[in-house]
Amino acid sequence: MIKIQIIYDNTSINRDLKPDWGFAALIQAFGKNILFDTGANGKILLRNMRALNIDPLIISDVFISHCHFDHIGGLSHFLNTNSDITLHAPTSFRGVRYAKDVIYYDKPQEIFKHFYTTGELENIEQSLAVETDKGLFIIVGCSHPNMHEILKATRNFGDIYGIAGGLHGFDQYKLFQDFQMICPTHCTKNIAEIKEQFSDKYIEGGAGTVIII
Repeated sequence: MIKIQIIYDNTSINRDLKPDWGFAALIQAFGKNILFDTGANGKILLRNMRALNIDPLIISDVFISHCHFDHIGGLSHFLNTNSDITLHAPTSFRGVRYAKDVIYYDKPQEIFKHFYTTGELENIEQSLAVETDKGLFIIVGCSHPNMHEILKATRNFGDIYGIAGGLHGFDQYKLFQDFQMICPTHCTKNIAEIKEQFSDKYIEGGAGTVIII
């Protein structure tokens, strides 16, 4: 089972969680607990984790999509709570302190079994793909690189089942026509259009949303 739980987002589906501009999610799969991005505010990140009964100490890895404040703002607070992690970062993100280990990615590759990165694309952002028995599921931060490039890099490792995360100004809807699950969050400008285009595949985002595959 693959479980993806949104911790930090512009909106919330749970009144116990504080919404705020930014994104973070917990990915639990294959014995790994990976924090994808850290939102903009560490106090809000840790508050929402407590409300969801997520112990920061269970997290072994932090994956940073890109170095914009709304994705790394909570990192220092998190590392003050749990520094015994490996940080997986795009090559443009420097100056990380206190993590046990930092690994940088500039090309598509397996980061460990069943997990893959696109590597930093267009000198700004990497995305994470998790292997499922239905295909690869992609988690994106903001999708600043062209979506065609994100999908091309991901397909190095297999067919794509679905996607979740910030989609920025994405409107190349034909690229998603074969996906079975689509969850736009955070900075996505065209959420209403995506929901209309893919009503049978659409999942509402927001802090508290849980995706199980």
